[in-house]
Amino acid sequence: MMFGVHFDNCQMRYASFAGRKMPATRFVRCILDEADLVDTDLSNAVFQDCSLAGAVFQNTVLVGADFTSATGFTLDPETNQLLNARFTLHGLLGVVAKYGLVVE
Repeated sequence: MMFGVHFDNCQMRYASFAGRKMPATRFVRCILDEADLVDTDLSNAVFQDCSLAGAVFQNTVLVGADFTSATGFTLDPETNQLLNARFTLHGLLGVVAKYGLVVE
């Protein structure tokens, strides 16, 4: 079942989108702290100015997703599909966090 929406200025702490197909969904200025995004298709999604602290991404399809202005996220590149996903240099820290690297 396809599920396509646009969220703007939404407080969605602890929301669950687990198992949903939500390609090209736009999240603009949303708080998605501790959200459950396990097994969700978020290909080409945009997380514009969103807080993702503690959000759970596992087996999530994030192909082409835009995280360039998102904050607080941690993504495991081994358990999520990140091909062509967009990040800033600062945002990449949330992608490599599990490796314990020191970036200066």
